[in-house]
Amino acid sequence: MQKFVLLLFMLVLLGPLAIDLYLPVIPAISQGLGSDNATIQSTISLFIMIMGWGQLVAGPLVDRVGRRPMALIGIVIYIVGAITAALATNGSVFIASRILQSVAVCCTAVVVFSGVRDRLNGDDAARTFGFLNGTLNIVPALAPFFGGLLSAAFGWRACFWFLTLYASVVLLLTLRYLPETRPADTLRLPGLPIKQYARILFTPRFIGFAGCNAGIMGMALTYLSMASVVLMVHGGLSPLQFSLVFGANGFWVMAMSLLATRAIVKIGRPACLRLSVILIGSGFLLLCAIILWLPEALQARWWIFMAPVVVAFAGLAFAIGPATSYALEPYANEAGTASALVGFVQMAGGACVGLGVMALPLTPQSTLALSMLCATLLALRAQRLSAKARGTITALS
Repeated sequence: MQKFVLLLFMLVLLGPLAIDLYLPVIPAISQGLGSDNATIQSTISLFIMIMGWGQLVAGPLVDRVGRRPMALIGIVIYIVGAITAALATNGSVFIASRILQSVAVCCTAVVVFSGVRDRLNGDDAARTFGFLNGTLNIVPALAPFFGGLLSAAFGWRACFWFLTLYASVVLLLTLRYLPETRPADTLRLPGLPIKQYARILFTPRFIGFAGCNAGIMGMALTYLSMASVVLMVHGGLSPLQFSLVFGANGFWVMAMSLLATRAIVKIGRPACLRLSVILIGSGFLLLCAIILWLPEALQARWWIFMAPVVVAFAGLAFAIGPATSYALEPYANEAGTASALVGFVQMAGGACVGLGVMALPLTPQSTLALSMLCATLLALRAQRLSAKARGTITALS
């Protein structure tokens, strides 16, 4: 069983590595491919959007085709995408490579969490889900640092050759050790559960809480896309320095997430959502003050740019858990369908917010401020809905 969980751990890393490893080298990629920063930045939101839509397709396919075949297909596509990125000669080819990798991660991510449900129950399953989800928080803090080191030593293409190597190792291990875990009585739908998706999606309660997650994801994606340009191009940080600043914020979010886990039990979910509105809104107001009152030369200094980000991202930690639990509570008998939709709304909706604000002719700081405003308003909507929602949490581990 330990080998099985370790392999799932290696599979789940494919997603965050593909997103976060190349963040410090976005300006270098833009320069190397003769493209503009905005085009390369947009590949982050594009990646997340495809992951969101892809979950709706990958779920039924994993049930129909099987866990092991879909994992192998996903890893092969991932490798092709990584090689394409490493050999890219222009922005269009690079975008195509990111599309391939995002499609691949749709397959592997669904396989990972389906595999846990297939083989583990009760506390064992809960601990494994916690372990796997923990990696999704740790890797964004560490991957940019490693990507910065790779770029400094070998150039930006080394990040994608590393992804190729890593995925190749995972492919060999999957071929050797990953069993087919799909239960024999698995319901194999002939197509997508469109009616179930539509019924849940158009429920005001569900879309209100899932929309909160989408707004927060949009804010996070805008930050991910803008941070490298603001801090390195305008602020003068080296890729390694940027990685340290970015990683520190990742660990800050982890710490706030642990605090929020305890706060949900102590003060309740409505209070946590209220606190998230206050924190994200405060980050928005602080960033507006910086834009209005400080000269542009000062705005790009890392500690000035990061101050409102740190405040707003603390609010992120207090919103995600309560909003997700409220969205899923009414669907105990169809949790899988509802969970797929939560992921879809969060990722695809967040990508729409990120791409939408980044398409406007605004400065990076103003773009980030607009995304914070969207997140604040959607969190406020969720907080008001929570006052009418039923359900309690007695313990969290």
